[in-house]
Amino acid sequence: MIALEDRQALARLVDAAHAAGARLRPACQTAGIDVRTLQRWKSDAGRQLRSGDARPHMVRPTPARALSAAERERVLAVANEPRFAALPPARIVPMLADDGVYLASESSFRRVLRQAGQNAHRGRAKPAQATRPPSTHIATAPGQVWCWDMTYLPTQVGGRWFYLYVILDLYSRKIIGWEVARTDDASCAAHLVRRTALAEGIAAKAVAPVLHGDNGSTLKATTVLAMLQWQGIKPSYSRPRVSDDNAYAEALFRTAKYRPEFPSKGFADLEAAKDWAQLFVGWYNHAHRHSGIRYVSPQQRHTGADREILAKRHALYQQARASHPERWSGATRNWTYIDAVTLNPEREAIVQSHIELNQRPLAA
Repeated sequence: MIALEDRQALARLVDAAHAAGARLRPACQTAGIDVRTLQRWKSDAGRQLRSGDARPHMVRPTPARALSAAERERVLAVANEPRFAALPPARIVPMLADDGVYLASESSFRRVLRQAGQNAHRGRAKPAQATRPPSTHIATAPGQVWCWDMTYLPTQVGGRWFYLYVILDLYSRKIIGWEVARTDDASCAAHLVRRTALAEGIAAKAVAPVLHGDNGSTLKATTVLAMLQWQGIKPSYSRPRVSDDNAYAEALFRTAKYRPEFPSKGFADLEAAKDWAQLFVGWYNHAHRHSGIRYVSPQQRHTGADREILAKRHALYQQARASHPERWSGATRNWTYIDAVTLNPEREAIVQSHIELNQRPLAA
């Protein structure tokens, strides 16, 4: 409902615009009301523009099928009996039906309890808690956001596994650190973080990256947290029991395990697993054309060579379209450069504002 003061103000604005030559319907749309609404306000000598909406003050008759006062008291008394005091109406009504008793429908029970202020969670049940929003990070260049995770590598011995740790640069998708370990150990994860930080030279950078991982105990161990703090890396974690908060790392592991070179019967020993991992990382970084970055390799994206590659592809497609325009019913394939990569994307407006903020020149 629109308040009386707002109605009067909107009517004056629309009348002024209409008197100045504007059409009535577009003027009402600009004001956020329908032209029929304005006509209703002005009907009956403009009573609704003088007294406002009468609906809140109307005296409505009690429906003929409504519960009587005695019946409402009986419903409330039964709902507060010891055996029903901790149960919701959805359970009370069937139990009464099993006893051959019908007092009111489930919706009537809820209505009576709500009007009596007893519609909260009954018994010791707690209301649903608001979940923590996903950790959102936006990378506009390499070295800003890293993702890491651990996956199991099967062996030829049943029930035995090796553990593959991988650190991935979110912006370029390049694997910047990896390790295959015999055990799931926090010291191995901490050592991997240190080696990766040294290899990427983050000590010389003004801003250290964010390292996003899941809620695994190894990645949240005290040894790992101490190493992250020493390197100046900010840790970030997925929400509990949410599998897609670290989707880039999960997609990497899927690509790895569906490669033809991945042994279907497991690895013979740790050295075989390390040899396979080294070959996979080399292929992934330098030969793999990643679909999420316009089918350039992660290494090309990491070094910035993809800008020229994508520009050449676009020029080639424009030339092909100019040669045979009859074969093109629409635009050419999209080879535009991807400015930002978002982990757990938020609204597009937030991502765009982040891009503009990072592209703004620094003051002299």
